[in-house]
Amino acid sequence: MPLPVSPSVVIPDSDIALSFVRSSGPGGQNVNKVASAVQLRFDLASTAALDQRVKHRLRGLAGHRLTDDGAILIVARNHRTQERNRAEALERLSELVRRALIEPRPRKPTRPTRASKARRLEGKTRHGRNKRLRGRVSWEG
Repeated sequence: MPLPVSPSVVIPDSDIALSFVRSSGPGGQNVNKVASAVQLRFDLASTAALDQRVKHRLRGLAGHRLTDDGAILIVARNHRTQERNRAEALERLSELVRRALIEPRPRKPTRPTRASKARRLEGKTRHGRNKRLRGRVSWEG
């Protein structure tokens, strides 16, 4: 079933690969028998569901989850069942894509105000005066 991220973006199943592995940590009798952890692999490099600008932002947001071949790898192992880990991994991917869909507003360069320039120069003058007072004291009067 395709993953709906937003009303305009749906990630097809062909771009997502799920594999189940054994989870680490304590788990009682089932820990060595049940593969409940989920590895979700999203093929970011070849997906057609996202445009290039979104892909670029997603690469930055993915961080250490981005593999060398351009895929995003998400591992979910917080729950005891495969189904809940699978749902968590899909939700984490959709949240990541949702954050990448938001285009940042461009920064408008501003100029310092006259008052801020005056404050800066006053601070520099005060600092210089303090440094001058640290010098040697002359005995001539």
